[in-house]
Amino acid sequence: MTAQTAARQAPAPQTPPLPEAKPESLGLSPSRLQRMSDVFRREIDKGTMPGATIMVARGGQIGWFDTMGKQAPAASAPMARDSIFRIFSMTKPIVSVGIMTLLEEGHFLLDDPIAKFIPEFADQKVGVENNGQLDLVPLKRPITIQDLLRHTSGITYEHTGNGLVQKLYQQSRVRSRKINNAEHAALVASMPLICQPGSEWNYSRSTDILGRLIEIVSGKSLGAFLNQRILAPLQMTETAFHAGDENAHRLAEPFAADPWNGDKVQLFSMLEKPVIESGGGGLVSTTMDYARFAQMLLNGGTLDGEKIVGRKTLEWMASDHLDASVKIQGTLTQPAHSFGLGFGIRTEEGIAPFSGSVGQFFWSGMGGTFFWIDPKEDLFAIFMSQAPGQRVYTRTLVRNLVYAALE
Repeated sequence: MTAQTAARQAPAPQTPPLPEAKPESLGLSPSRLQRMSDVFRREIDKGTMPGATIMVARGGQIGWFDTMGKQAPAASAPMARDSIFRIFSMTKPIVSVGIMTLLEEGHFLLDDPIAKFIPEFADQKVGVENNGQLDLVPLKRPITIQDLLRHTSGITYEHTGNGLVQKLYQQSRVRSRKINNAEHAALVASMPLICQPGSEWNYSRSTDILGRLIEIVSGKSLGAFLNQRILAPLQMTETAFHAGDENAHRLAEPFAADPWNGDKVQLFSMLEKPVIESGGGGLVSTTMDYARFAQMLLNGGTLDGEKIVGRKTLEWMASDHLDASVKIQGTLTQPAHSFGLGFGIRTEEGIAPFSGSVGQFFWSGMGGTFFWIDPKEDLFAIFMSQAPGQRVYTRTLVRNLVYAALE
């Protein structure tokens, strides 16, 4: 057997687990954590979702890691600790950290215009709706890298509304997994913005453009860069833009139809290697893999001696970057919340319709995944499921239940 053949047959390296401890030793109530799991088991029994995992960690140790229900509705395999999920927009915080590592090396400033690196954005216009027509007006100022990180670029998503600009997105190839990051960025740049840069918060394909910026500055594909700078140092061995065929039995899948409204649910195949490496939503991962990323964030940028990003840089990312002049569009930024550089953040104790702490930062994925970091409580939590239609409900539910378990 040659060395090359032996390497192909060798088992893939496993993600090293974070240390575990009894919940009571971490200031967590075992009975209330069990109650949390029971709540989600009832949801599964009601047919709300096929299955889920929940992890709660405090003080650098996991106090609760439970698996519930089935991995996929059409199979008998139970949900497992190493089940693989489409994390969709939980890709964004990873890519945003990647951008900030390049900023720390002096490759750009946050107020640099993106057109400095991707010239197609120099000729963009803003689309203003006027009696059913789209008037194109000049930019008052260019899109900056900070705009892309905080979603004030004027770029949009095709699924966040049905305005005329969003309809242009819907009619384009922008959702194709068969174009590369350069083609995707050029396509986005060819369409008008939904507003003037800096004037509104619109959830958008901005982080996909940051993924292309990483490629241009680093000279590597986005996947290779993330692996070198974040995934490999953190030993996130199961996180990538697709899963290998050998992992087909580990894939978490949704119901074929939404259990609440009957709409067809169709998510991308995790086994298919896409051409595009979507910085906004392309990664697949496991609960433990993402836990290593979350613990690094909670630690201030370091895990197991590997420094990924500077402590002050991370504090900057988890700060409020939307002033009162920015009009927030959509419902993703809840009351008592704002947005930083790649994360949602909580700004007030009250007002929000769920529990939490000022200073916590977080994000979620449209497939039903969610995580948050709470520096005040030295805590992070991760919820993983593939239940797109129930994601807002489960995000609120899990927050309330985790905070109810704090002693």
